[in-house]
Amino acid sequence: MSPAEAVVQRQLEAYNARDVEALLATYAPDAEQYELHGAQLARGHAEMRPRFLARFAEPDLHARLLRRTVMGGWVIDHERIARNFPEGRGSLEMLCIYEVEAGLIRKASFALGAKTLEGPTP
Repeated sequence: MSPAEAVVQRQLEAYNARDVEALLATYAPDAEQYELHGAQLARGHAEMRPRFLARFAEPDLHARLLRRTVMGGWVIDHERIARNFPEGRGSLEMLCIYEVEAGLIRKASFALGAKTLEGPTP
């Protein structure tokens, strides 16, 4: 496993463990997150932390890796994310593009697929 793939894998494992400190440790302190070809979502750990903590509050949150492509410092993950939406439990597909430098994620861009609902949460 390349160093770039290893840090992205640690990030995925920390996300699924809901370990915000381990997850932030995979990102450069001034890392940036974006919508793919769009708006900046967060810059730096101080802005990322509350975004992750809000997501980690969802009881059914889990990211399942469907495919991964690695090319040098670029890692592209195609994932299915189980979520708790206001309208009920469901999932969505996500394309995550990570740019890794010096063993840390410097930039991440995310494209969201269609939301699928399983039904209302009891």
